[in-house]
Amino acid sequence: MDRVVFVTGGNRGIGAAIAETFVAAGDHVAVTTRTGSGPAGTLAIPCDVTDSAAVDQAFDRVEAEFGPVSICVANAGITRDGLAMRMSDEDFDAVIDANLVGSFRVARRASRGMVRARGGRIIFISSVVGLLGSAGQVNYAASKAGLVGLARSLARELGPRGITANVVAPGFVETDMTATLDETRRAEILKQVPLGRYATSAEVAAVVQFLASPEAAYVTGAVIPVDGGLGMGH
Repeated sequence: MDRVVFVTGGNRGIGAAIAETFVAAGDHVAVTTRTGSGPAGTLAIPCDVTDSAAVDQAFDRVEAEFGPVSICVANAGITRDGLAMRMSDEDFDAVIDANLVGSFRVARRASRGMVRARGGRIIFISSVVGLLGSAGQVNYAASKAGLVGLARSLARELGPRGITANVVAPGFVETDMTATLDETRRAEILKQVPLGRYATSAEVAAVVQFLASPEAAYVTGAVIPVDGGLGMGH
């Protein structure tokens, strides 16, 4: 399709699967990474989304290599889990800064070119945890819930310029992170999921690809779960 796609945290897991899907579609794809390289066929750019200057520099490079970004996927995020009563300000702030404020920094920079082009797609990767809550993850849940308000506000601000802003909310996904869980914990999780299995990263990527497609041109401000029914009704 020859679109210019920017994916944060695109070097592994869900982000890598999203990037690979766009590469397969024939797009120019750039991924940000804090360490390592990106998937085959992508332009990998070192970038810390908690640093506005680094975000600006990453976009500058993509624009110099490929042209204006037409599809921006804000996926980068971290966890620092712990019970609320024992969670430090530093651990709460770090997760909010990376997951929520970092996504804002990326979307803000992406919107400049999209406004000039009078079109574009901004897609935030949230989590079912942001809708349901999760004991021991108040910082992570708050950051992921905040993406909904961020996306819907941008949908209203940028809609007149032909720009959509949407949220994908995955449930439990087969990634390196979930692979480290012991069998007891995995079984407990699966009991909560009506479909009785984890999602694949490719299934999340397919929904992102739909939101970036011409068929989704009239979809904005939406929160689309990819969670096997775990969060239904939220």
